[in-house]
Amino acid sequence: MQDGEEFGPWLGRQLRRNEMSQAELAERLGLTRAAVSAWITGRAQPRAEMVREIASVLGTDIATVHNRTTDAVTARPIQWYHRPAHADGGREFGNAAAFAFDADLAVLARETTQNSLDERLDPEQPVRVRFTLHELTGEHFTTFLDALKWTELEAHYEAASGSRQKVGRVLAEGLREMRETNSLLLLRVDDYNASGLTGPEYEDGRFSAVVRRQLDSHKTNARAGGSYGLGKATLWATSRLGLVLINSTLSESHEGRTARRLVGRLDLPWREVGGAPYAGPAWLGEPDTEKDYEGVSRSWWADENAASTLWLERDSSAPGTSFLIVGAHDAAGDTDSLQDMHDKLNAALSDNFWAAMTSGRSTTALLEASVRTMRNGAVVIPEKRVDPQERHPALVRALKAYFDHETVTEITAVDQVAVAKVPLLVPPLRETGSRGKGLVHEAVLLVTPADDTDQLHSRLVCMRGSRMTVTTRRPRDLGMGVDPFQAVLLAGYATGVDTKDVELAEAFLRASEPPEHDRWDRTEELAATYARGALTRITEFRAAMDTALRGLVGRRPVQEARGPETLRSLFRLDTPSAGAGRRADGHPTVRSIDGEVDASGAWSLRVFLKVPQREDSWQLAPIAKFDVRSGGRPTLDWATLTAVENCRIVDGVVLVDPNVRSATFSGVTATGSHPVDAHMAGVTVDIQKARGTSA
Repeated sequence: MQDGEEFGPWLGRQLRRNEMSQAELAERLGLTRAAVSAWITGRAQPRAEMVREIASVLGTDIATVHNRTTDAVTARPIQWYHRPAHADGGREFGNAAAFAFDADLAVLARETTQNSLDERLDPEQPVRVRFTLHELTGEHFTTFLDALKWTELEAHYEAASGSRQKVGRVLAEGLREMRETNSLLLLRVDDYNASGLTGPEYEDGRFSAVVRRQLDSHKTNARAGGSYGLGKATLWATSRLGLVLINSTLSESHEGRTARRLVGRLDLPWREVGGAPYAGPAWLGEPDTEKDYEGVSRSWWADENAASTLWLERDSSAPGTSFLIVGAHDAAGDTDSLQDMHDKLNAALSDNFWAAMTSGRSTTALLEASVRTMRNGAVVIPEKRVDPQERHPALVRALKAYFDHETVTEITAVDQVAVAKVPLLVPPLRETGSRGKGLVHEAVLLVTPADDTDQLHSRLVCMRGSRMTVTTRRPRDLGMGVDPFQAVLLAGYATGVDTKDVELAEAFLRASEPPEHDRWDRTEELAATYARGALTRITEFRAAMDTALRGLVGRRPVQEARGPETLRSLFRLDTPSAGAGRRADGHPTVRSIDGEVDASGAWSLRVFLKVPQREDSWQLAPIAKFDVRSGGRPTLDWATLTAVENCRIVDGVVLVDPNVRSATFSGVTATGSHPVDAHMAGVTVDIQKARGTSA
């Protein structure tokens, strides 16, 4: 017996497809039922002469039984299976996951391409992703609907589009436009050098996570960008008809095969057709013969003609998946033509994945992406590979310099790239019960002068994992006169390092991202997974980014010449004493406060100080008070105080380093000292001289 699917499962499926029982096969072979049962359960294998008999009974050739890479009975009808309504009367009027994102082409490009990156197969080669806009009209439109078995769907669409819910209105508009124009827009997303939808039909695996389930991420890659299992929903959300067809080439064989695993999934709201209620989703495929799923449409192994008719043929045998969005649209409403949609996809790929598409002399790009546009099978806008340098030349220069070890510590020329380390303190997990301070991860900050063609500049692009852009933020307090720049922060695996602190930082930052993966902030997962103070670590990380950036781009004031001492003594002014009305400029003052009420009900604050320069350190006691409308301001205790910039914390005292002009610290108030809920009052911070010290 050769290496195909295991003989037992293969034979069992052939019997079901032939509607033949084990007892019937045993009778035709002149054996006992127990002998056939032993084959199917894997306890025994048939002898060579018996293999010929089995092939004869199944009506196939002996090679099919030997190889087991195809079914003996291949002609099974392809049908739509609609999930029956819930027995308890529950109804869903749409897929909630599809509402997590806008049905925007830019969002689709970001989410689907990130999913492809997360499934990159050969780490030495980039994953290749191609977007194809394809308009069908006339005969091509009619032929496609026939292949789609549209007549089986029309009654369901009519019932679903009559709903007063949002999904019903979208469906009605999609049907109206299709019928009035006699055309249909398809959007296909192909990836190559990816895992493909491997795994069984219903049990755990990539296939079931995408085709059968919601909110199942099934990401096995620690560097994965996604973690909620929501990104795939953008495929269905981008279809006005709620319909996506799939063709996958598998990296691991299933049922002895890897090529052309096809299936379709339709997401409709609850509906009633012909007096029968239906729950929502439907699947296009081959009727299953397994007892537990009998009649349910499962994926089928299509021939080349079937894949071609559905516009799902793939260019090569490389593993990966093709998703065909039927009735594609851009809900943002800012694209009026195929050219506009083509350009928007191209821009979105460049803006979100310029870093993944950048390579160095010894560093391979993670991604190659392209866009093309067709009409009735003919190319109208040729395929062109997205070049990240066209839109982001300075950012690409910064990353290439890092890959090629050509960074500097101080920028002295317009083509240089400066580098600095940015500490991130990763807190311990709650489950460990650890009271330690956690582990420090050093993120990498890259800064380079902006290019003349940069429309957006002087911003900090933050990324992790497979160099996925998480957020772009404006740095704080850089001062006046800073030359335009571009800055990149590489955190976690984006640093190109694979150490324990990198692994922990990657998991921590991923936990701090919402479903959109567009910022590092408070999330339920962050609060539930990490020890208290996790949000403060994120706040400190942002402050550390700004501090490091100021060190590379901030212009420091030049000390003006003060003239001869004899002349200066004639113009010396006496400063007022500290008791003369307001605090003199010779004492540290609070410049600004940034903060919020955290999940525990405490004020989490970041305090920025203006500090007179002197050779000795300042020893200061920060006093937090509730800012109430009348009466005295209640003083609050500190739960934690943490140094951020130019200072240290010793026994609750802020020690400001000598010869600095500013300092920053963060603090969290103790909720036990709050006379009222923190949401009911503002907060102020005063700076006083620490007791027992000389100012």
